[in-house]
Amino acid sequence: MTTILVTGGTGTLGRLVSERLRADGHEVRVLSRSAQPYAVDLRKGGPGLDVALQGVDTIVHCASSQGGGDEKAAAHLIAAARRAEVRHLVYISIVGVDRVPYGYYRSKLAVEKLIEESGLNWTVLRATQFHDLLVRVLGMLSKLPVLLLPARVKDQPIEVAEVADRLAELALADPAGRVEDMGGPEVRTFDSLARAYLKATGRKRAVVNLPLWGKGYEGFRSGGHLAPGHAVGKGTFEEYLERQFGGGRGV
Repeated sequence: MTTILVTGGTGTLGRLVSERLRADGHEVRVLSRSAQPYAVDLRKGGPGLDVALQGVDTIVHCASSQGGGDEKAAAHLIAAARRAEVRHLVYISIVGVDRVPYGYYRSKLAVEKLIEESGLNWTVLRATQFHDLLVRVLGMLSKLPVLLLPARVKDQPIEVAEVADRLAELALADPAGRVEDMGGPEVRTFDSLARAYLKATGRKRAVVNLPLWGKGYEGFRSGGHLAPGHAVGKGTFEEYLERQFGGGRGV
């Protein structure tokens, strides 16, 4: 039995990773800002982090925040992992962090570099966006009478449970460095995904595709966040919508 620490273990991905590792008989410690007994804010660090890492063999680093602070959090985690002589650090990143000049992606890439240069044994997996994130974004956009979308942008959403399975597998394997990207089963236009969401939720909205500007938009428009050569996911967006809303059988 291995002792594994999952940061962000109460989140969408971290919770599933923790469940899978426990199901395999491993001791799992969940670290988050509020989860006892290992309630630690990684951005601040502190002695609680050293306590959480005592006797830990592997870390699966799922904690992240679009509000900033990921690099500082990673630095604290890496320093504590060195002190605890952790054998293996596994990190979940995003496809395209090195190709799309978007603030959150830059931060994820910076964390990758910190891990690569940490002196620890490490594994990094990049995945495309999860179905549930896409649904949250479309839910916010559809609050208006007209659903405004970035023109000529595609996406390749993936089932979060499949990424959790892969992370759990990597956590139990030897450190592998940067492993192959993990993409959803289909590259879809954002327009088609939005129309599937509207159909599944029974919302009637006019859909308008607007050309935007900026380097970040150009990165997404050129498909820098896609992994068509690694479309290994099985669960489709419509299948996710079916489970969530009882619809989404196509557009």
